Amino acid sequence: MKNFAIAAIALAFCSAPAFADSKPAEDEAGKIKQTLSDWGCEGGTFEKETEASSLFEADDVKCKDGNQYDVKLDGSFKVISITRD
Repeated sequence: MKNFAIAAIALAFCSAPAFADSKPAEDEAGKIKQTLSDWGCEGGTFEKETEASSLFEADDVKCKDGNQYDVKLDGSFKVISITRD
């Protein structure tokens, strides 16, 4: 019985779908760049979250304070989180 439970748990973890972030569309990337520019930041790599619709990430963004940040934006391209690298 114990082996069955372990096998069932392992199967559940293995069968869970793997989510990969996707590249945002060109117009979405433009809106991300504009928002970052409004905050005094530029550069970075952009991703669109696939687990949660309408969330975007901008990683390794350089800001005018000289630091590098990871920025999360909502579907309206408003900043919801900034984390310093």
